[in-house]
Amino acid sequence: MKMEYDVLVIGGGHAGCEAAAAAAGMGARTCLITMDMNKIAQMSCNPAVGGIAKGQIVREIDALGGQMGRITDATAIQFRMLNRSKGPAVWSPRAQCDREKFIWQWRSALDSTEGLDIWQDQADELIVEHGCAAGVRTIWGAELRARCVVVTAGTFLNGLMHIGRRMVAGGRIAEPAVPHFTESITRHGIASARMKTGTPVRIDRRSVHFEDMEIQEGEADFHQFSFMSPQRVLRQLPCWTCYTNRDVHETLRSGLADSPLYNGQIRSIGPRYCPSIETKLMTFPDKDQHPLFLEPEGQETNEMYLNGFSSSLPMDIQISALRKIPALRDVKVYRPGYAIEYDFFDPTQLKHSLESKLVSGLFFAGQVNGTTGYEEAAGQGLVAGINAALFCAGREPFVMRRDESYIGVLIDDLVTKGVDEPYRMFTSRAEYRILLRQDDADARLTERAYNLGLARRDRYDWWMEKKRNIEEIIRFCKNTPVKPRDINSALENLGTTPLREGCRLIDLISRPQLNMATLAELVPSLRETLNRPENRKEEIAEAAEIRIKYSGYIEREQMVAEKMHRLENIKIKGRFDYASMQQLSTEARQKLARINPETLAQASRIPGISPSDINVMLVLMGR
Repeated sequence: MKMEYDVLVIGGGHAGCEAAAAAAGMGARTCLITMDMNKIAQMSCNPAVGGIAKGQIVREIDALGGQMGRITDATAIQFRMLNRSKGPAVWSPRAQCDREKFIWQWRSALDSTEGLDIWQDQADELIVEHGCAAGVRTIWGAELRARCVVVTAGTFLNGLMHIGRRMVAGGRIAEPAVPHFTESITRHGIASARMKTGTPVRIDRRSVHFEDMEIQEGEADFHQFSFMSPQRVLRQLPCWTCYTNRDVHETLRSGLADSPLYNGQIRSIGPRYCPSIETKLMTFPDKDQHPLFLEPEGQETNEMYLNGFSSSLPMDIQISALRKIPALRDVKVYRPGYAIEYDFFDPTQLKHSLESKLVSGLFFAGQVNGTTGYEEAAGQGLVAGINAALFCAGREPFVMRRDESYIGVLIDDLVTKGVDEPYRMFTSRAEYRILLRQDDADARLTERAYNLGLARRDRYDWWMEKKRNIEEIIRFCKNTPVKPRDINSALENLGTTPLREGCRLIDLISRPQLNMATLAELVPSLRETLNRPENRKEEIAEAAEIRIKYSGYIEREQMVAEKMHRLENIKIKGRFDYASMQQLSTEARQKLARINPETLAQASRIPGISPSDINVMLVLMGR
C-alpha cells in the first residue's frame, strides 16, 4: 500500500508533535508516523515542562504559534517561576503537568489539525532517491511517499535499556526498539553514534511518610507559558523535598559492581547535567546528602516521580537504598529506574534549517540530534516542521539568530559545535540573555511567525494590542512629572531617597527599591493607566516595567548584537578551499572543512577557530 504526502514526520514525541502540527498548519499535507497513538507526546521522564532556559524555549515555541505552552497551561498541576531572586534575564517558568492529560491534550490538538494524518506503525527504512528523501517503508509493509521526511525518533533507534546487569531492547519501558532505521540512514553517509540517558524510580504515594518531608507549594500569580491560553484550570498540587544520607550512599555503593555505568556494560555518553544518583556519589564523594524532589504524576494517580534519583543499579539495591530515607522507609515502587542507550546523528551534518547537508529534504529534530529534554526537542521539532513546509513550497528556510531566540542558540550550537554529551540548554549558553527573556518572546517572534503563516491572526492581533499598551505605559511614565511634596513621605517609608526636585515617573520606576505596583498606589494616574488594558493587565505592566528598569542593559546588548550581525552578513560558504589554506592551523582547516560554515560569524563560533583564523579569511576576502 502506498500513501502520498508532502511531509512525513517519524516519531510522535515532543519534537514530532510540534513538527507535524507546524508543517500541517502551514499548508503541507502531513503524516505523523508513531508506534502508539495513545502515547503521543509521552513524558518519558519527569512530567514537567520548563525550567532554567527551558522555560524560555517553551515561551518562544508559543510565540511562534507552537503548541507546547498552551498544552502545558491546560494540564499544569503546579507552576513556579524559577530564579526570581535574580534579574528578569534568567527568570524561567516551570510547570508540573498531569502526564495523562498532557498526552490527550496533544492528541486532541493533532486530531483537530487540518491537513494532518496519523499513521500508527513503525518506520523500518528511509527511502532516498537521487540524493533526496522520498519517504519510508514500515514494518507492516506500508510505503509512505513524501517530498521531505522529518526524523524525530527520540531514544528508540536501537534502544537498549539497563537495570543492573540485565539488558532489554526497547525505546522506552514496555515499548519496542526500532532496529533497522538507523542503518537505512547511515548508508547515505550520515554518521551516527550512541548516547545514554536514564530515568528515576516511580513511587506509590500511599507508601510515603509526608510528615518527614518538606512541602513545596506552587505559585498562583498571573505567570504561565502561553501568551494566549486561559489561566491554569486544574487543581494545583504540592511537590515535596527530602535528602539522601550516608546509609543511602553506602547501600548504593554496595551495588556499583553491578552498575552498567561502572562495570563496562554501558560505554556511550551520558548527561552531565542530569546525572544518575550513582554518578553523583562518584563525582561528589565528600557529600553526605543529595536533595530529592517527590513530584506528582497527575491528579488522579498515586504514581509519583522521585526527581534526583535516576539510576540503573539493580532494582533490589535501588529499593533498599530508598528505604534508608526516613520519609521512604516503607516505600513501594511501581518500577525501578533504568538507563537507556540509543543512536543519534552528528548534528554538524545539518544546516541551520535542520535539513541534512547530505540528503536533500531530510530533516532531524530532538534527541536524534544529541539533545536531551522535552523543550529542546519541541523547539527543534517546530523549526524542522516549519522548514519542511517551506521546503515543499520552494521558499527560503526559516533560521533564527542567536540574539533572536534560545532556539536559535540551541540550533547554532548543535550545527556549529556538535555534541560530546547530551546537550541541555542553560541561560549561560546565550550571550544575549537580556534580549532573550521569557517575558518578551512574543515581541521577538510573533510578527515573524505571522508572516511565515504559522501564527494565526488572533495571536498577531493580541500581540499588536499588547505592544500598543506597553508603549502607552512607557510613554506615560516618560511624560508624567512627579513633585517632591506629593511623594517624598512615601519614598522615605519605602526606604529610598526622597526627591530634591521634581522628576519624571520613569526615573522613580528605574530605582531598584520601587516597582510599578508600589508606585501605582501612590500615583492615581499611573494606576488608571495600568488598569486600562482589557486583557492581561499584570503581564503588560511587568513587560513595561522590565523595559524601563533594564533599558540601559537592553540597549547595550542590542549594540553588541548589531556588531555581530556584520559578521553574520559575511557569507563564506563555497568561497574557500579550506584544505589548501596553509595560512590556517591544521585544526582550523579540518574543522572548517567538516562544518563548512555559512557565515564568518558561524566560523568564529567553531571550537578551535581562533581570531587570527578569522582575520586571515577577512584579508583573503579583501576586507
